[in-house]
Amino acid sequence: MIKLISEKEKTDFKYLEKSHYSRKIISHNDAYGTKYDFCSFYFVYSGVEKLGVISLFNNAMVAEAYEGKSFNGEAVRDMAFLINAHKPQTVELSPKYAAELIKYVESDYSLGERHQFEFVCRNKLPELEVNEFPKLDEVFDILKTGFPDLEPCYGAWLTDTSHRVRRGFAQAFILNKCTTATIQYIIYGKALIGQVATLPEYRGRKYARQLLYWIGEKLNKDGITVYLFARNHRKSYYEEIGFKEISVDYVLDRKREENVSG
Repeated sequence: MIKLISEKEKTDFKYLEKSHYSRKIISHNDAYGTKYDFCSFYFVYSGVEKLGVISLFNNAMVAEAYEGKSFNGEAVRDMAFLINAHKPQTVELSPKYAAELIKYVESDYSLGERHQFEFVCRNKLPELEVNEFPKLDEVFDILKTGFPDLEPCYGAWLTDTSHRVRRGFAQAFILNKCTTATIQYIIYGKALIGQVATLPEYRGRKYARQLLYWIGEKLNKDGITVYLFARNHRKSYYEEIGFKEISVDYVLDRKREENVSG
């Protein structure tokens, strides 16, 4: 059984398994709680036993089990029902459940391999012209050149990013006024990097590499471990910067409409 968590219920998310998935769920809860339509949370049950939590934030779903618990076959089938009802663009959860879940939603979703990397600190912070508190409009002007699908979502992106930055859950950086990267969350001393882009006329100058290395060294100096995810074709790129692969998981990606059956 899957039950929507109301604003009045206790959200005991700190007891979830320690993972990227739980950190992402916690970041959504800490930033917004349960009172917004675009950010909802669900308890996953087997009978009366609470197994874990699902978050639905905008167009993405994340699930994680509680420590010492696991999602059984019934719970996975219930997740598939929730996915079919909401049609999120992506679904993230432990690979031990992803392979089972895809069987129920494979007409609409494909399973994409993803690699998690951790930055290896060398204690050599380079001197770079990095703006640690840029205007978010300037960040977006760079991002939209690397993520064209993001441009129509400017309002939602600005509202979410500014909210997270103000509350200390996220941070954006700009190098040389042409390259940007964003910390998507900082939870339990672990930071996730995402949304890296460089203006087209400045690409090929290794600015993104320099910025990612700088962020890794800067945050490690502050006692924060830095992570990022990459698909197969980007593995060597991040290894050259100073990241090491620590795990592999799978993301359920919603197929484009022309490829979806029915």
